[in-house]
Amino acid sequence: MEQTVEQKLKALYDLQAVHTKIDKIRQVRGELPVEVADLEDDVAGLETRIQKLKGELDDIEDDIVTRKNLIKDAQANIKKYEAQLNEVKNNREYDAISKEIEIQGLDIQVSEKKIREYGFEIASKTQVYEKALADLESRKSDLNAKKDELGTITAETEKEETELVSQADKATVGIEERLLIAYNRLRKNAKNGLAVVTIQRDSCSGCFNQIPPQRQSDIRQRKKIIVCEHCGRILVDEQMALENEEANA
Repeated sequence: MEQTVEQKLKALYDLQAVHTKIDKIRQVRGELPVEVADLEDDVAGLETRIQKLKGELDDIEDDIVTRKNLIKDAQANIKKYEAQLNEVKNNREYDAISKEIEIQGLDIQVSEKKIREYGFEIASKTQVYEKALADLESRKSDLNAKKDELGTITAETEKEETELVSQADKATVGIEERLLIAYNRLRKNAKNGLAVVTIQRDSCSGCFNQIPPQRQSDIRQRKKIIVCEHCGRILVDEQMALENEEANA
């Protein structure tokens, strides 16, 4: 049996009433879920950055060790070549060994310069690394606080929200697809999620624009589905809101 227009309007208003209750519960949570997700991203990003910085510092430390070993080898070679100088038999051998000693000395200077540069780089990166660690601890602290807050609110409202979502699912069954599509589109486009609104003080309670008397009369008759000329929301009379409250009392 096909529904009357009045039954369709009542079904839409009843669905809106349930969705409004769900919206209010979710408003209590506010931006907390988004804030938690953002903080989780921040923590993950900082952990990745810290891991990268730690790897870079370890690599520099390894390079310093390598350079120190090169210096030791070069110093050992210099001693060996200096000993050989005492055994040279001609100027050509003397010049060749002296050249090797000079090369080893230059290698030591290059390595010592590199070690100094590595020292400055370590100091700079360590400062960044320590700041990232401090930022990570701060973000983790904020995240834990937000999670606790969200967990408390969720625990308090989860059961009620689940029941209301179930009610909304059941309520949609009795609404024809065409109306349901229009209703969902209106809800999505409205900042306050209101697709079905009442007349209050001769105005649309969705956008607060005035409704002409004849149009108000048509709405009260419940003979056809009427939308606000300004915002497009579906309009119902105040009596329907009272009937909904009495039914749920």
